[in-house]
Amino acid sequence: MRRLAGTRKVGHAGTLDPMATGVLVVGINKATRLLTYIVGTSKTYTATIRLGESTVTDDAEGEVTATRSASAVTEDAVRAGVAALTGEIEQVPSSVSAIKVNGERAYARVRSGEEVKLAARPVTIHRFEVHGIRPARGGEAADVDVLDVDVTVECSSGTYIRALARDLGESLGVGGHLTALRRTQVGPYTLDQAHTLEQLAEHLDVLEMSQAARALMPNRELSDEETTEISFGRRIAAGAAAGTPDAATPENPAAAFAPDGTLVALLADKGSYAKPVLVFAPDNEKRAAAEPAAEQQAGQ
Repeated sequence: MRRLAGTRKVGHAGTLDPMATGVLVVGINKATRLLTYIVGTSKTYTATIRLGESTVTDDAEGEVTATRSASAVTEDAVRAGVAALTGEIEQVPSSVSAIKVNGERAYARVRSGEEVKLAARPVTIHRFEVHGIRPARGGEAADVDVLDVDVTVECSSGTYIRALARDLGESLGVGGHLTALRRTQVGPYTLDQAHTLEQLAEHLDVLEMSQAARALMPNRELSDEETTEISFGRRIAAGAAAGTPDAATPENPAAAFAPDGTLVALLADKGSYAKPVLVFAPDNEKRAAAEPAAEQQAGQ
């Protein structure tokens, strides 16, 4: 992306696992300043969970560690297991992950032969929907009957979909792992807006920063006078931002737009005033972008 955009100022709002595909939000130039507010948004995935096989990574990239026939697992049992993993839950992340343990990535410790146990953390599974359940044959042990379950998961930031596959399999007594994973949405940005790297190489079609911010945050439309004040970093009178009943905060600011639609600043309310959290200089506006770029094979 640095090469395609002709700049070194490029960042992303969260990578994908090596086997995963789908939406990766990339910020270019000034739009990298929006990435902080994108990282914590909810994500949506489509996935296939294989019941009957466990792997060291909880996905198809890892070595199979156990096989158990899933032929006796019923659809009702699968749906009950999915329901139990929906809502606010405590999730133990996959041990082969980028989480740091005493300053070292967990996956590096596992690959060096160390047994790693990570602490559970709260996550929210907003939607865990089963689309289909079908019998299959195991990959490593072809004589083992397995079930492939196609699902859609909408979840909070920090959720591991492969951990959901592992936990569903364990709750059913047969083990489980992911065989496919595709991220279809990050916050307001969807797969329909995304482009492959090959497409971007032909034409760098990006979402302008003002459009990206307008979709991401509550909006406040400024007058000419307010635009001038905010451009110099000065506070203005508090005002309601469209899209939220609550006051804007530094963690969840409102996007403030000049009368011509240009993104001027991010605002937080403090009492009767609104103060700029970030002010965007007007130059090079069109070069800044937050583009959901679809990776066909997203690596880390």
